[in-house]
Amino acid sequence: MPIPPEAFILPPAGRGTLQQRLRQVVTEGVLSGRFVAGQKMPSSRGLAEHLGISRITVTLAYAELVSADYLEARGRSGYYISATAPRAPELTARAPRREGVDFAQWTGRRFSNVAGVPRPRDWESYSYPFIYGQADASLFDHQNWRQCALRALGRRDFGVLTSDLYDSDDPLLIEYLLRSILPRRGIAAREDEVLLTLGAQNGLWIAAQLLLSGGRKAAVENPGYSGLRGILAGQGADVTSVDIDEGGLPPDAIPKGVDVVFTTASHQCPTNATMPLDRRVALLAAAARDNFVIVEDDYEFEMSFLKPVSPALKSLDSEGRVIYVGSFSKSVFPGMRLGYLVGPASFIREARALRLMLLRHPPGHIQRTVAYFLSLGHYDALINRMRAAYKRRRQIMAESIAEAGLTVAGQGGFGGSSFWMRAPNGVDTEALALRLREGGVLVEAGKSFFDPARPQSQFYRLGYSSIAPAKIPEGIARIAKAIKA
Repeated sequence: MPIPPEAFILPPAGRGTLQQRLRQVVTEGVLSGRFVAGQKMPSSRGLAEHLGISRITVTLAYAELVSADYLEARGRSGYYISATAPRAPELTARAPRREGVDFAQWTGRRFSNVAGVPRPRDWESYSYPFIYGQADASLFDHQNWRQCALRALGRRDFGVLTSDLYDSDDPLLIEYLLRSILPRRGIAAREDEVLLTLGAQNGLWIAAQLLLSGGRKAAVENPGYSGLRGILAGQGADVTSVDIDEGGLPPDAIPKGVDVVFTTASHQCPTNATMPLDRRVALLAAAARDNFVIVEDDYEFEMSFLKPVSPALKSLDSEGRVIYVGSFSKSVFPGMRLGYLVGPASFIREARALRLMLLRHPPGHIQRTVAYFLSLGHYDALINRMRAAYKRRRQIMAESIAEAGLTVAGQGGFGGSSFWMRAPNGVDTEALALRLREGGVLVEAGKSFFDPARPQSQFYRLGYSSIAPAKIPEGIARIAKAIKA
């Protein structure tokens, strides 16, 4: 029995081209069993008239469905559902079962109980998104990224795309990291001293797993990166919070007996403070004297547009005591999830073995695409464009904040993409954030950045990486109005 044209409906909100959407409708019909082998498809003219699209669109969709073995062409007779078309597994769906095992008791909820920064998934729908860490699509070089991705999909790179590299990384990307990215931070490294990760978060997790076994103790910044607190809490590590000041982590405040110190020296999270050179030297001296290791999260160093970037703590390390964590999440886009660890060869060897057990290696296609994007100069052009845009937005933010009478608690002297703010005493910024959200304004309450044993509720963070400059003054004015209310 022929399939009538009326059986085909293109969803109005469907993604992709008309041709792609038509192919999707046909494949879903075949896989669901609505269309069966031997049924005749509508003529290209008849289906085009029914759907209100061009006949060539239907013809091209049919041709691709033939090549994918969903349809077969029978000369002048037309197109039919192929007898060898893919089929969905013929299994009977079962009704949901009750949970007979209390997995909350088994797992102890070690991970889901860790507080993080609440961020709505639909942040782009808000009028004033002062949210941190999201990309502005208008600044990104989509065309050249697409060209790099297509080149990575070519026959020449097919081996990198399809091979299981086991514990290895893309040699082209590693070469560029060693030759260009790391030297910008003053770091000289060999191939066996670098490991690719799925972003900085994954790098921090690997470092914590390797360094904090056997009851070792860690020191973290307070306030500090909430994602790191989650990693250490889930591992059950013995953690001491060290209060930071205007220069970041004070070395003389690190307690005796600590084995690992985590720091964001160049761009403290979330206050944006930059650790001075003499303090970096003092921190390394303390590490040598007290025999502890330093894990340096060097995020957002590319966004130093007010002053020249400071050398990484790792660049001053003469004893191999610093494990360096880098990432492309803030400089390219966060959804890419690609970062890297730099450390002594003996540490990287263990980190590579641990990564092999967990995920083997980041996807080869992403690695090769990033390698081309870096080596062809697109990355540097993107950084320059972002620096100029962020510098302008920062100026507008500073002027709007001053005009509104809001208090900046930490903004950093090198750049970045956010302001660390302080509300008046008595203002709970978690409640403030919820109230502002109702009016289309997104801010990040600061409570989750602090030691849970010593919470503080009057701080909040304002990011400007993803908000249009023209909307900044009105958004800041709304924040000031809500605080006064």
